[in-house]
Amino acid sequence: MHYDVFNGDADGIIALLQLRLASPKQTQLITGVKRDIKLIDKLDLTTQDSLTVLDVSMAKNMDGLLAALEKGIDVFYADHHQSGDIPTNPTLEAHIDLDANTCTALIIDKLLAGQYHLWAITAAYGDNLIAVADDLADAQGLTLEQKEQLKELGTLINYNGYGAKVDDLHYHPADLYQALTKYASPFDVIADTQSPYYTLKDAYQTDMDQALSIEAKYRSDKLGLFELPNNAASRRISGVYGNLLANQSPDSAHAVLTENADGSYTVSLRAPLSNKQGAGDICIQFETGGGRAAAAGINRLAKEDVDTFIRTVEEFYP
Repeated sequence: MHYDVFNGDADGIIALLQLRLASPKQTQLITGVKRDIKLIDKLDLTTQDSLTVLDVSMAKNMDGLLAALEKGIDVFYADHHQSGDIPTNPTLEAHIDLDANTCTALIIDKLLAGQYHLWAITAAYGDNLIAVADDLADAQGLTLEQKEQLKELGTLINYNGYGAKVDDLHYHPADLYQALTKYASPFDVIADTQSPYYTLKDAYQTDMDQALSIEAKYRSDKLGLFELPNNAASRRISGVYGNLLANQSPDSAHAVLTENADGSYTVSLRAPLSNKQGAGDICIQFETGGGRAAAAGINRLAKEDVDTFIRTVEEFYP
């Protein structure tokens, strides 16, 4: 059995989409909500299996990865999150790039020599690499309208990945990936009125309107912090809402707190776009935190630790 293991956000889905459009293969899909990243551990692997792993932190999957490599399993791994020490093993092909201005789909795009470049641009937009995506789109000669279309599609695919559980989502990420595999170009998705684009577009606007009606819980020149209520709409919109806030005020960090059923918060943190570093370093200081330089999160932050979180963010950025 070959397993395709991938993050359920725009970057993970589109990275795999490019690979399988270029090299179709019968595989078992392993994915989940965006924060469900310890995916290799879920597999009961045999020596006859093989793995493709995309857009999930190698550091968070190290135990599962090492177990697979000990069995002699071939592993193709591409990612831009924290990796830890990359194992040296003849059955591991690792393409890890921690640059804050790249994403997994762009790593795959390079490996495929731009075969599905428009999809890679869409993923970059979805991963909030707006300036990078704009430059790539301009190099392709895309019009302003076409750029906005790819940005919206990438944002919508990314929006679908956020939730505490799959039931929060409009599409299971595996189902969304499979629905997109019939489109060689992202513009084909937009042209098809029966595609997931239209379902997600309507749902996104409803959820975003709720978020935009909420005032900041805390604001300084270094951080804007917003608290969303405990409901599925909040969990769905939290990440892309954080991206929107970051783009509106690029010199400030932004945190979106979504209340969990146990009274704690799920945190989405965005580094200032003008200084895309530190988000992962900040969040990893908290027990359930992690991420990358530009964007990171904490799965459970106790309410009594919010002040500590605010202080940690503000002390990081001078």
